Amino acid sequence: MNQGIVIKSTGSHYLVKQDEQIVDCKIRGKFRRKEFKTTNPVAVGDIVDFKLQKDGNIGVITGIHERKNCLLRKSTNLSKKFHVIAANIDYAFLMITLIKPVTYSMFIDRWLVACERNKIKAVLIFNKTDLYDDEINKKLNSYIKIYKKIGYNCFKTSVKKNTGIDDVRKMIKDKTIVISGNSGVGKSGLINLLEPGLNLKISEISEYHEQGKHTTTFAEMFPVAGGFIIDTPGIKGFGLDEETKENLSDYFPEIKRLSDACKFNNCTHTHEPECAVKEAVSIGTVSSQRYNNYLNILAGEEDKYRQDNYV
Repeated sequence: MNQGIVIKSTGSHYLVKQDEQIVDCKIRGKFRRKEFKTTNPVAVGDIVDFKLQKDGNIGVITGIHERKNCLLRKSTNLSKKFHVIAANIDYAFLMITLIKPVTYSMFIDRWLVACERNKIKAVLIFNKTDLYDDEINKKLNSYIKIYKKIGYNCFKTSVKKNTGIDDVRKMIKDKTIVISGNSGVGKSGLINLLEPGLNLKISEISEYHEQGKHTTTFAEMFPVAGGFIIDTPGIKGFGLDEETKENLSDYFPEIKRLSDACKFNNCTHTHEPECAVKEAVSIGTVSSQRYNNYLNILAGEEDKYRQDNYV
């Protein structure tokens, strides 16, 4: 039996790296038939067992090792529950831009909730700072203040100007990273800067919509800066399942820390009296922006955060 790590997934075929050999693999029929709670039973980062077919050119994945963790989002396929973005991750990087395109805070907070639920250390990278005027810089500094206070690492970068990259590089060494974000925020550009020989295709920005065009089609792992980065297709939304929403306060660290001080053990921090979280919001020790996003997720606001009335 052979063993390796999945370095690329196209949905029907998987590239599996075993030492210095890369094998094109398919999955066994039982994986397709089995009632997985995910749209993709195998994901980039998975450790798998596989057998080579008689011709030796194609492998068949026969088993998946237990995962340390995985980053999930709710699938748009209603017959399944989740889509696995990547597995066995040390850090999850979210690349954010506050202009061309705009990454909305609701998207950021949904993504952070998914990381918290799956016990993955999240890092926020604010890119394209070379484009920011005074007003956008003020907004950037406000975001960083909010997220650093909660405990998240935040970096300011400009891939175009090659600034702030060294701090990111240091985090990658000997680690496996998944990098996510909206299309056009600079994920592939960052990877190219860190590992120039890869020459990943860079997306363009639509001048009309100021949004990125998809260039990364499938998740793929690359050796970068002494570690590994899993590049993922750009996403517009980040869906959360009902179970996550039921325990949502556990995935907002600043809310979770205050929950014990609430009058009621089952406080939802929405309408109850003597709620420590609402009190903290009123005096400014908990971000009203984060709290409003918490309320909107609880209320089932799935797509409105892409609109202009969300910041």
